[in-house]
Amino acid sequence: MDEQKKVLCVGLVCLDIINVVDKYPEEDSDSRCLSQRWQRGGNASNSCTVLSLLGAPCAFMGSLATGPMADFIVEDFQKFGIDTSLVSEHAQCTSPASVVISNIKTGSRTILHMNRDLPDVTVENFSRVNLHQFKWIHWEGRNVDEQVKMIQQVQMYNSKLPQQQRITVSVEIEKTRQPLYQLFPYGDVVFVSKDVSRYFGFQSAEEALKGLYNRVKKGAILICAWAEKGADALGPDGLLIHSDAFPPESLVDTLGAGDTFNASVIYTLSNGDTSFHLIMRHFEVYGGSLQDALTFGCQVAGAKCGFHGYDGISRVTN
Repeated sequence: MDEQKKVLCVGLVCLDIINVVDKYPEEDSDSRCLSQRWQRGGNASNSCTVLSLLGAPCAFMGSLATGPMADFIVEDFQKFGIDTSLVSEHAQCTSPASVVISNIKTGSRTILHMNRDLPDVTVENFSRVNLHQFKWIHWEGRNVDEQVKMIQQVQMYNSKLPQQQRITVSVEIEKTRQPLYQLFPYGDVVFVSKDVSRYFGFQSAEEALKGLYNRVKKGAILICAWAEKGADALGPDGLLIHSDAFPPESLVDTLGAGDTFNASVIYTLSNGDTSFHLIMRHFEVYGGSLQDALTFGCQVAGAKCGFHGYDGISRVTN
């Protein structure tokens, strides 16, 4: 049955070393943290965490080194019930890590990321995946040439199936790196970031969607979240859909808010009674689903900014 099929997220997992401070440190100063913790990070990894907390069966596909940091990451995946059978292990590599400065006064997060030598998963890794177990596959834009080939494999798989059994493909274009823009025409759902939108000269989510929609394939949905301004979406019917933001009473931790938004939208769109590909052919059904997904995404992402980490998400949505 379709309900048992999983959502797969392809991308990065790393270790986040999070330092919570009450003010951003000055250069060449020595100051104390309010707290410090290790947390599993990476966009695709974070989205899996949120999907799992929302109750969606999910799997992560990415690369992992070995050693104490990797052990912590694997144990944390297990804690959230996330399938890691598609992880590629690289014993001779170093685990990627981010040092995060989280300012409790403003909610800002400043990230210093290091990935020395761990390669991303390739189309060769992906070709061994049993696609039948997935209803939705999400790619965090990274090694694009390989990712495009992976998506083409899904397109070949889909071409032999009826609409209601096809896998939905979503892509996230977050960083302002030219090669990533190759992903625009490959997603049924395309998440484009505020940073990328600004890079193209757009000053709002609405502007960005209207200006970038010609880059996506026919029938796709383009989505842009704009922090405290909420999020907008544009589908093939040309109807612009908007949700306001839902800020928490107190802004505490914005780390992973975008990954939370993406996962919550995917959760809603992949959970309908009608298959996503059928929804896209019936805009009156699809429009309502998209509004629900956008609003839910903003609600969960907003709530997540009110606490550290992700564990509070299950409380918010129950």
